[in-house]
Amino acid sequence: MTGTIEPQGTDERGTSLNPGVHPQVEDPSEDAIYGGRYQDLVALKDRLLADVDALRVELKAERGDDPVAHLLGRVKGPASLREKCGRKGVPATADAAFGRIHDIVGVRVVCTFLNDVYLMRDRIARLPGVKVVCEKDYIRHVKPNGYRSYHMVVRVDGDLCAEFQLRTISQDTWAALEHQMKYKHDLTGNLALITAELKRCADELASTDLSMQTIRDMIRSSDLSGGDVRCDC
Repeated sequence: MTGTIEPQGTDERGTSLNPGVHPQVEDPSEDAIYGGRYQDLVALKDRLLADVDALRVELKAERGDDPVAHLLGRVKGPASLREKCGRKGVPATADAAFGRIHDIVGVRVVCTFLNDVYLMRDRIARLPGVKVVCEKDYIRHVKPNGYRSYHMVVRVDGDLCAEFQLRTISQDTWAALEHQMKYKHDLTGNLALITAELKRCADELASTDLSMQTIRDMIRSSDLSGGDVRCDC
């Protein structure tokens, strides 16, 4: 799940890449790609969103602030799921999709500060019934194009999988703009220059994230000591 997660309330049905082969139905729960488990996927998405919201309340009571700026969830639409099966060389069947595609349910947790990403990762990993299957830290191990995010696949109650993407506001902004500019347009200009500029912007935003984290740490340290924060600018 490296693309955009549609927020709740958007159309999750999608359209068929080849309607003649995979006709789409009005109700996604009737699509064969879900093997009759579409409502289970929706229920899992809703459960995980509720679990994260409960963590936010708990952490706000502990620390005085909410570590999450916004929270989104989605169930991958049938066309998108079939397209990913094709890219991964997986048969477009329910059994194969559920066994090999781990981001059919996706949750994006956008945090205010960098340290909050890892705080939320740790709290989510300890949720009841949640077992971490695999993790990829693209914040400490940045992708060549500049993409930064923390990906964590979990299995819930020994059954269905979901993928969490955890990132800062800056990282989320960059990913959304990069997706819009690079994948929703036919680029006829200098692709190498555009790629380099996107990478440069990603690095500058990463630097800003570190600076903002430092400033917050200074403020918290001052609050604990009862002193004033001085900045010799």
